[in-house]
Amino acid sequence: MSKIGSSLLVPSVQELAKQSISQVPDRYHVPKQEDTPNTCSFPQVPIIDLNKLLSQDPFELHKLDNACKEWGFFQSVKLGVQDLFNLPIEEKKKLWQKRGHMEGFGQLFVVSDNQKLDWADLFIINTLPSYARDPNLFPNIPQPFRDNLDNYSIQLGKLCTTMIQHMEMALKIKPNELVEIFEDISQLMRMNYYPPCPQPEKVIGLSPHSDAAGLTLLLQANEVEGLQIRKDGMWIPITPLSNAFIVNVGDILEIVTNGIYRSIEHRATINTQKERISIAAFHRPQMNKVIGPNASLVTDEKCALFKRISVADYYKKFFSRQLQGKSLLDDIRIQRDDCVDKSVEDRDGIE
Repeated sequence: MSKIGSSLLVPSVQELAKQSISQVPDRYHVPKQEDTPNTCSFPQVPIIDLNKLLSQDPFELHKLDNACKEWGFFQSVKLGVQDLFNLPIEEKKKLWQKRGHMEGFGQLFVVSDNQKLDWADLFIINTLPSYARDPNLFPNIPQPFRDNLDNYSIQLGKLCTTMIQHMEMALKIKPNELVEIFEDISQLMRMNYYPPCPQPEKVIGLSPHSDAAGLTLLLQANEVEGLQIRKDGMWIPITPLSNAFIVNVGDILEIVTNGIYRSIEHRATINTQKERISIAAFHRPQMNKVIGPNASLVTDEKCALFKRISVADYYKKFFSRQLQGKSLLDDIRIQRDDCVDKSVEDRDGIE
């Protein structure tokens, strides 16, 4: 697989948190984040019943369509990954990122020695297709987790394709118009460890951003709250559900659906008492594909909203900069006075 990005090497936040510090090192101090409103009356994220969806239930299909348009997030299955982060640091070092590479333990999007760091340790690995796996990393993952990860990645790839097929039905376009873009689907997994922090108000677990991928399947492994999504100008916390995935639309699906389905800005927050662990599987087309608004979704009422760009170029841009909202997607948005996005008008107030 061609190299699409790397990150500067950083220390382990998990090891730092074990030192029972009372103050956070300055490099982890981030500008004050927007607060979550102090209210329990948040709108609820749609929950999609996969069994009903696969049985062609029209109401469930409508819920899927609405979830992708309005939220970009919904919930659906589950598995654990704690043992990987509980390995002794000596064992972890065998799986650490190497300079100039992005896979292994470490962080992403660290492009400067002066930038602020997220309060998190990550483990990043290419999982699909199998030939894209790093031969110096994947075989060194401890058993039985390695075999579980292999099976898990294959099943998630199939689930992702199934969901995209149902999105085609919801969008009322021809079968395989979207699926063929994701032929021989690529999958990258990012496992996230967020240690507790004595000053959670001064740090961020994962900076606000939208995913570059087409579709992300996220497992909140230990059911500790921390994920928040931005909607109607508010940061809305996502309550973890037992035996459930969170699935979100990424930038690539927003591009190919011409803005009908929207990638959603999200972030991870930290608390003082509990660690949080999650595992995200990002699904995208192959790097040699060129993406742009699907021809069936460009009409007289809604012109093309995005420029065409290769997947490789989009990802190179994505990994060469710090996370910053949906700024990369905005970079390829077509700015035309005569191009009216009816879907945005209809969703007034959604950010």
